[in-house]
Amino acid sequence: MSKEQDFWKSRIRESSALDPPGRISEVLFGLIMVLTFTGSISASIEGKQEIRQLLWAALGCNLAWGLVDAIMYLMDILIDRAHGFNQLKLIKRSENSSESREIIRESVSPFISEMMEDDDIDKLREKIRQLPEPSVKTALVFKDFLIGGQIFILVFFSTFPVSLPFLFVDNVALAMRISNGIAILLLFTGGFLLARFAGLRPVFTAMAYTTIGIFLVALTIALGG
Repeated sequence: MSKEQDFWKSRIRESSALDPPGRISEVLFGLIMVLTFTGSISASIEGKQEIRQLLWAALGCNLAWGLVDAIMYLMDILIDRAHGFNQLKLIKRSENSSESREIIRESVSPFISEMMEDDDIDKLREKIRQLPEPSVKTALVFKDFLIGGQIFILVFFSTFPVSLPFLFVDNVALAMRISNGIAILLLFTGGFLLARFAGLRPVFTAMAYTTIGIFLVALTIALGG
């Protein structure tokens, strides 16, 4: 492996991570998915076999969703980094400062771009031009696949807290209440943690997040999801 590839792989490994909002969101997505199944269980259902079949369907759905989500994460990362490498190449090969300034401004957020003076961008351009030539071969590293596996596990195992009451409680109506209580608690906790991370009002945001989650589940069930 060349020194250039070693350089970029080490930088990518250092920057690769599933941040707290990403982890919480994956759990909440899986939770909403399984709620579309448990929410369709009627209290009039008395047969354990029918409930188990429905829960197996929920388990299979979250298994598939976890795989899809993990694969889509890897694809998004690949496209995003390949695009970033292409931008770096354009900057390194630009023949004048005005061209590179435009590329750099387009590559950063509008908020950051507005605060950067031309001198700041020119200094950044010089640093970029000193970097090794990036290659798409280094766009994915082993750590990315580990993160994909983490996403799969988060989505898949979010099924169990809501499903377990139906497996251990014979009274379907009681199992539904326990399951719904766990789901509401998890939605509230997820919204609370996201709010604290973003610096928002935790309780208010958590209540709003819970309400939106319940609405989405009800809408999905009503639409036949």
